[in-house]
Order: sequence, then C-alpha cells, then structure tokens
Amino acid sequence: MTSISSHSETPNHVAIIMDGNNRWASANKLPGVAGHQKGVERAREAVEFAVESGLKTLTLFAFSSENWGRSNEEVDLLMELLNQALQEQIPNLKKNLVQLTFIGDLERFNPALIEQMRISEKETLCSEESKNLDLVVAASYGGRWDILQAAKKLDSSGTEEQLSSLLSTNKFQDPDLCIRTGNEFRISNFLLWQLAYSELYFPEILWPDFDSNQFQIALDEYSRRSRRFGDTSNFQNS
Repeated sequence: MTSISSHSETPNHVAIIMDGNNRWASANKLPGVAGHQKGVERAREAVEFAVESGLKTLTLFAFSSENWGRSNEEVDLLMELLNQALQEQIPNLKKNLVQLTFIGDLERFNPALIEQMRISEKETLCSEESKNLDLVVAASYGGRWDILQAAKKLDSSGTEEQLSSLLSTNKFQDPDLCIRTGNEFRISNFLLWQLAYSELYFPEILWPDFDSNQFQIALDEYSRRSRRFGDTSNFQNS
C-alpha cells in the first residue's frame, strides 16, 4: 500500500536489514551459529523496543532470496533457528499484542517450517483495536520477486496504485525508515518498490551489536530529517 504522509518524530513503519551475524561471530572468535543466535536475540529486542516506542509496523529481513545460495549447512541452521524462535516467542508476541505476518516465496521452505509459520500467524491474530504492532518477517524474500509476481497479475492499463495493491506488503503502509546494519550501504533487493521514499540509515555496526540504544539513535536521526517527497515549497525552511 503506497502511502505518503507528513513527517512525524516517530515513524509509523521501520524496516530493518539485519546484516553482519557471521562477521560478528568471526570478529569475536566464535562459531557462526553464535552470531545467528545473537542476531535472533537482537530481533526479539527490536520487536519489544518497537512496541515501547509506539511504532505501528516493523519489518525484519530475515532471509533473502539470495540466501538460498549459502551452504546447505548454514541454510539448515537458519531454518532451525527460525523455527525455534517462532515456537519460543509466540507467547511473548501474544502477550504484547504483536501480530505476525510472513512475506516472501514461502513455498521454498520445508513443510514443517511452513506449517509453523502459519500456526504463528494464526495464533498472533489481533483485532485492529487491540493490536500494538504489526511484525512483518520477510523470508525467502526478494524485491524483484515481489514486483514480478505483482506485475504478472496486472494488465497493460495497470496503475502504480494497482501494482502496489498486489505486492506482498499491500496491507501495510510503506516504510518511513529503512535501517541496514553490517557496514554495507545498499538495500540488497529488499522492498525495492516500497522504499521509494523511505529514509535510509546505515549505522556502521553489525546486527548483533544493534541494541535498543542503537535503535533509539536511528529514530533520533530520523526525527532530524525533513521528508519532502519531491515538494520544494518549504525547502528554505527545512
């Protein structure tokens, strides 16, 4: 759902590319699994912080289309960690009225994980009145895939609004802020359409070190920016 809104101190929707787990483990002379485990811990912390900060939507890039090219051992490990995290965190999500939604080419996952994803979505359903946060987890996701699957449903007279309505994120406002950790300065095929007018923030930090304080620094940086969406009428005053 494409939506352009006026700037506010707190963004409605934050998207995060959680990068740097393996490098963090290597830098700390730990096995790769330790980096991913710490990354899961930071993801949980980010969700709790988002609720406390009054965000409406938090989207986490958990597993990209390109991640399937990693070794079978690492992919299996990531799938195991995701399944375990879902089972462990569902009670906490329900308690905090966080509704979970998965987006991506989910059919590529094994049946047991797909089933756990569906159970998790069903168990965290909230009414709009009671819900504190929409947590969107992008798994087996790629921005080009998202646009392509939407374009296939669109006829030659289709509009931008119609294409937006066919994207996997159609129920959510486009991100106001996108954070990418890992000392990389690109968006890596993440929400390519949806990030058209998002503020981008690249902290020089690896994901396992991105704690609540770092999240607050990102929100503070966002609050200092002026979002004009191409309108220069107030340029001199911004």
